[in-house]
Amino acid sequence: MALVELARFDTRIEADLARLHLLSEGIDAILFDAEMNSFGWGPMMPVRLMVLDQDRELAERLLAEDSA
Repeated sequence: MALVELARFDTRIEADLARLHLLSEGIDAILFDAEMNSFGWGPMMPVRLMVLDQDRELAERLLAEDSA
């Protein structure tokens, strides 16, 4: 099972909200580069939201619905 990048966020807060939404729907998700972003790198080091490849399509739909 491979992890794939689902989305990038400028802040850890935005990324965590998306991660928590996916978790509430039963999709495991983790954040990459959250610590680097917290040191003030901001948009230069976005936080990456990662999911399993098999969950990608559903996760994309859930995030699209959430942003609408």
